[in-house]
Amino acid sequence: MKLHVVDPSAYTPPYDHALCAALARAGIDVELFTSRFPYGDPPAADGYARTELFYRSARGAPASTTRRAIKLAEHIPGMLRYRAAAAAADLVHFQWLALSSIDRHLLPRGRPLVFTSHDVLPRQRSLHSRAEQQRCYRHFDAVIVHSEHGRMRLIRALDLPPALIHTIPHGAFAHLAALAPQPLPADLPPTTAPVVLCFGLLRPYKGVDVLLDAWRGIADAELWIVGRPRFDIASLRAVAPANVRWLPRFVSDGELAACFRRADIVVLPYREIDQSGVLATALAFGSPLVLSDVGGFGEVAQAGAARLVPPADPDSLRRVLLELLGDRAERGRLSAAARALAAGEWSWDRVAARTKAVYDSLLS
Repeated sequence: MKLHVVDPSAYTPPYDHALCAALARAGIDVELFTSRFPYGDPPAADGYARTELFYRSARGAPASTTRRAIKLAEHIPGMLRYRAAAAAADLVHFQWLALSSIDRHLLPRGRPLVFTSHDVLPRQRSLHSRAEQQRCYRHFDAVIVHSEHGRMRLIRALDLPPALIHTIPHGAFAHLAALAPQPLPADLPPTTAPVVLCFGLLRPYKGVDVLLDAWRGIADAELWIVGRPRFDIASLRAVAPANVRWLPRFVSDGELAACFRRADIVVLPYREIDQSGVLATALAFGSPLVLSDVGGFGEVAQAGAARLVPPADPDSLRRVLLELLGDRAERGRLSAAARALAAGEWSWDRVAARTKAVYDSLLS
């Protein structure tokens, strides 16, 4: 089987890499079509080919107006260029569509198409956006989601046929946990206090404000908020307690690994989500997890790998954080369950086997 995996904007290089490498280990001839990752070098291709076909002229600061304008101008030519290249594939698996209302008209033809719905439904909800998403999904022969919660949302909200949608876990990023140790970023001075880590792109729906409210009154520990902001966080920083450390930038894989190895607890206080790459990272490191009870997070808690709190409830979040900070044995239990999940249902070889089964069903 000749497979193309397509992520035009390089939205999720760690996921693309882990999936392609696992599918290659499963005996599939895999080629990843993507673009240059603007924040650094992506993981080296391992058993698969990698082609940077999209946005070849886009240079400059990742969030600059110039770069966005160049990408917009290059988008349709890049999709058409890929449609021609897709003639060499038996099956095409898209990870993201940057402009779904346009891209659905530019998809390859004459071969099975699979789409992974990383964001199950648009956060800016409207009748138009849902209708557009429904039209887009119906161009694919299979849609993969990362939780049973996400599968049911698509069936109920978009009236999609259940047979179209397949639940396959995200996969725990073992390649990050296997990196050689390196020092913490200089922005995070060493401490002997317990560390609670909130990691990832900072967006309003991720509940950093709720976490800061919960952190008031928690002493003898540090809260590390690490990740590139996608909104103005000045007001949050102004009211943050003194034992909050900020690292508001993109961090390398080595820095990421150092942060997760140092953390005693990882917290994801999201208001909404289906599933999370940060959670997948924490599982690989065996991090004790505190999660909002949203989306597919409850499915991880059911496996014993996380504690749940109601979303947007700082009092409940504070209570659980204090409980875990004072209970090393419970943190150890959560850590063991996280490692077991990462080595089991969330292992990439298991993910690849289930994904290959979807491919085989479309090709048979």
